[in-house]
Amino acid sequence: MRFLHTSDWHLGRTLHGVDLLDAQRDVLEQICRLVAQPPDGVPVDAVLIAGDVYDRAVPPVEAVALFASALADLIKHSTVIVTAGNHDSAIRLGFGAELFTERLRVRTDLASVGRPVLLGSDPDGSAQVAVYPLPYLDPDAARVVLAPDGQPLERSHQAVMAAAMERVRHDLASLPAGTRSVVMAHAFVVGGLPSESERSIVVGGVDSVAAGTFDGMDYVALGHLHGAQQPRGSAGTTLRYSGSPLRYSFSELGHAKSVSMVDIEPDAPVRVTAVPLRQPRAMAELTGTLAELLADDRHAEDWVRLTVTDRSRPDQLFERVKSRFPHVLQVLHLPAGARPAGTSTPTAALAPSPRQLGADFVEHVTGLAALDLELDLFEQAYQAAAIAEARPGGG
Repeated sequence: MRFLHTSDWHLGRTLHGVDLLDAQRDVLEQICRLVAQPPDGVPVDAVLIAGDVYDRAVPPVEAVALFASALADLIKHSTVIVTAGNHDSAIRLGFGAELFTERLRVRTDLASVGRPVLLGSDPDGSAQVAVYPLPYLDPDAARVVLAPDGQPLERSHQAVMAAAMERVRHDLASLPAGTRSVVMAHAFVVGGLPSESERSIVVGGVDSVAAGTFDGMDYVALGHLHGAQQPRGSAGTTLRYSGSPLRYSFSELGHAKSVSMVDIEPDAPVRVTAVPLRQPRAMAELTGTLAELLADDRHAEDWVRLTVTDRSRPDQLFERVKSRFPHVLQVLHLPAGARPAGTSTPTAALAPSPRQLGADFVEHVTGLAALDLELDLFEQAYQAAAIAEARPGGG
């Protein structure tokens, strides 16, 4: 059987205030085309969407419409299985789940943990693959619902995921021998590499789940981390983050965005192939003086973050940059040689002199040590003000 594994669509998200809906529509259309017309001609039996469909619990109506449109296209060609992530509202995402057809399965209810979607029945009625969709397991709720003896579990992601996997293993043991197993989970597995755009899921100081928690499964379709990667699992168990289909921060600039095509055959190792997704707009980080940046003609159509290194902040900086880079998202001014934020030059314990005050002020504003000429002017201005203050009627 073949699965297309994707996650972390984050529909409704913005990037530094820019609406990403058109870009998201572009990558979702690519995913739909892959399912409708697989590059190698092998049909996709099921699409696995492992959480964070939306970027927030109450998504904008345009995001809901886009999701509905994508689902309508996907179920024409394949079964679709959806789980909730930590950004989703489980209740809203799961609304009407009991009414959906066999081609669409949405699992957001903790009570459904351990109940599989059985795919690819053999002539004798046995299933070839059992897919266990696990919605995001918020420890505060799951530690009660998943408690095997009525006593709440430890308040941690590890405890609730381990309890969920006990339910999965118990059900799998009841299925015919040879049934292959797939788990969908939204979690931070130890060994995964995060980026800046994932929301923290730390609870009680712990946010991770050990890879060994999933031992015994054939494939674990993970969501939450935005970079495609495979944490190291035990022999016979393949864990995979498909990653987000779109870049959601500059920390993802180096990510090769993709979906994971997963082939599971009887008595054979799982095969995973990353299928690249074209990004609707390239992304770049550029550093230099304003003159150097304005002379760059390579990134006019990219989403860019610029660091301007001129000693003094240029006049009308953003407007001048915007005229050259219409899709600029962030402009930073960091003079070359500036001290890192939070550092300062040690000063005398006594009250600082006017010259020292001037030096501190210039360094605070520019990040650079003041020039002697600047300090001379500052000192002259201070002395002139002091003389004016001392005159009769001054002040």
